[in-house]
Amino acid sequence: MAKELTTRAADYSQWYNDLVIKGGLADHSAVRGCMVIKPYGFALWENMQRQLDKMFKDTGHENAYFPLFVPKSLFEAEEKNAEGFAKECAIVTHYRLKNDPANPGKLMVDPEAKLEEELIIRPTSEAIIWNTYKGWIQSYRDLPLLINQWANVVRWEMRTRLFLRTAEFLWQEGHTAHATKEEAVEETTKMLDVYATFVEEYMAVPVIKGVKTANERFAGAEDTYCIEALMQDGKALQAGTSHFLGQNFAKAFDVKFSDKNNTLDYVWATSWGVSTRLIGALIMAHSDDQGLIMPPKIAPIQVVIVPVYKGEESKPAIDGKAAEIVKQLKALGVSVKYDNNDNSRPGWKFAEYELKGVPVRIALGLRDIENNVVEVARRDTKEKNTLSIDGLAPAVVQLLHDIQQNIYNRALAFRNERITNADSWDDFVKLLDEKGGFIAAHWDGTGETEDKIKEQSKATIRCIPLNNKQEAGVCILTGKPSKERVLFARAY
Repeated sequence: MAKELTTRAADYSQWYNDLVIKGGLADHSAVRGCMVIKPYGFALWENMQRQLDKMFKDTGHENAYFPLFVPKSLFEAEEKNAEGFAKECAIVTHYRLKNDPANPGKLMVDPEAKLEEELIIRPTSEAIIWNTYKGWIQSYRDLPLLINQWANVVRWEMRTRLFLRTAEFLWQEGHTAHATKEEAVEETTKMLDVYATFVEEYMAVPVIKGVKTANERFAGAEDTYCIEALMQDGKALQAGTSHFLGQNFAKAFDVKFSDKNNTLDYVWATSWGVSTRLIGALIMAHSDDQGLIMPPKIAPIQVVIVPVYKGEESKPAIDGKAAEIVKQLKALGVSVKYDNNDNSRPGWKFAEYELKGVPVRIALGLRDIENNVVEVARRDTKEKNTLSIDGLAPAVVQLLHDIQQNIYNRALAFRNERITNADSWDDFVKLLDEKGGFIAAHWDGTGETEDKIKEQSKATIRCIPLNNKQEAGVCILTGKPSKERVLFARAY
């Protein structure tokens, strides 16, 4: 099965699609630009969601749910936000169908069922949420309001890629309200840290924390903080964003509170989100030409046990020993699958679980039981070792820990080797074309220059890293003075 995969060197884009489809994560759907997330892919998303949800709740947030539809007038209220998303919106104009008199058995939109006001299918929920918050917030006692929702959103995309860019995708969006600017900024950076911790510690993907330029900012935000990751083809991927919204949405929806001195003021806001695009990041950061590589901490299956039967008479002994091992692993919190399906041979199963990226594979035969050992293969390095059945479960737990650390270290070394300084335009273009990765270069700070660089090189400023080193230099394009390098890359 693994032989059918396109290699990264031959066609990176096709390799990625092969892994998503053949690895059983997702499929194309009958709806153009939308995907079906298959059980294996959804189990991965659930593991990510479960961990993030715990981290949100540990930092004081609560979950709620808001409508999928946003009245157009509410959507327009914050002008920058509306303008930023206008070209990606799907709109509901009618509420009923009827039989088509000209085509028996077919349906048509009932022209008499036109909505008085069009409804936008949410591309993001600030408008509907802030309209709701107006009724929830009156006094400083109602603050801070720390709400998150797990939902789907629709952004009408013409060029789609499974997980990375689809017309409908799953995400979470946090929306918080605060009494002071300082509190809101603190919340924005706190949630950025939550994202960075999750992506690094659970997904094993190193990230750079930074702030976006004015051109790349979320529409309606005062500041957008982000985490940027590097994929194996040298392109960057924005893995999460946290926005300081200032008082823009509070003013647009007239959300005021009375402080301890009974003075009325607008509240301060944040919003922050990550989406199923994280699955795309995980695939592209770790996987190889044989298939997916799943980080153990969020892998849908951490360990698979494959029996190697020698005739029917060997089954009871092997199944019995496997049941013992499964019980011991589960007792230590390991998710384990015993694949005793008779329809496939062991060799096919080995290739299948390699393709699916299962971190640890255990092969168990009659001779192994007689010798009180098993063959253990790790997915990240392809190493195989013979381990004693005595003490196997704690040894596997340690192995999962080692694999998690190893794939992070590998991704970190890859990323660090691909952060390169460029001091001239020629160097910059050459590095982009030949090496890729993040390029640290001086920029004169203007949106106009930023646009020109993007136009001429297809590279964008991914972020201005937090705690960035200050150094005098000159812009690679205009030669004007600059006080710091920023990170450029071509990106997804």
